[in-house]
Amino acid sequence: QGKFTLLRDTRTDGSFLVHHFLSFYLRAGCKVCFVALLQSFSHYNIVAQKLGVSLTAAKERGQLVFLEGLKSCLDLLFGEEEEQSGQPSPLQFISESASNLKALFDFVRTSLTPTGSDSWKGPVLLVDDLSVLLSLGATPVAVLDFIHYCRVTVCSQLKGNIVVLVHSNEDSEDEENELVVNSLCHHSDLILWVEGLVTGFCKDVHGQIKIIRRVSLELTAEPDHVQIYQYKIQDKNVTFFARGLSAAVL
Repeated sequence: QGKFTLLRDTRTDGSFLVHHFLSFYLRAGCKVCFVALLQSFSHYNIVAQKLGVSLTAAKERGQLVFLEGLKSCLDLLFGEEEEQSGQPSPLQFISESASNLKALFDFVRTSLTPTGSDSWKGPVLLVDDLSVLLSLGATPVAVLDFIHYCRVTVCSQLKGNIVVLVHSNEDSEDEENELVVNSLCHHSDLILWVEGLVTGFCKDVHGQIKIIRRVSLELTAEPDHVQIYQYKIQDKNVTFFARGLSAAVL
């Protein structure tokens, strides 16, 4: 509890980790606020069904609060969002000159603050993918402020967890995105860094994952614990193995 997990992908797609954490926390009985900026609800629901979880049922029983970023952006652009709900859109900053993510933070806080009838084990904020906020016009400072306030509320006050996905590329000229990624790396409790193979595409090894446990955050003299595995994504699960020990190689 109270942990901040950063999912980082480079030269590959790390969204399989988002699907894992979403189904994992729902099965564990946690209250989940999912800020989905990359795909539609039906996409996440289809993948979740393969993993044995129904997002529709989770929404109906109040366990899952789902923000469909693609739909919210369209509603904002065509002026339908506020008229329907009477509430400002969580992505209100798109139509305003000030790059302020306060509305998005208020949405997260309201969604995860427990009410008297709640019996969920703990709140979880899941974001896929934080880099999209920069593409929508938010400044790096606004994005980092949003994450900071979410950490204070969800991790410190509510003793919940935050899982955030960001795309990164060391060769990229997108300095704003790299600034956000590097800043988040410095105060993450756990980093799951998925990378494509340097040698290129392989049908039996899809990439490698670097698991970095930030022991140094606890102000001990120990260095961070780093483990590196390779993986292969299958239809309903992912197989992990030590580097060079793929069944296809052996």
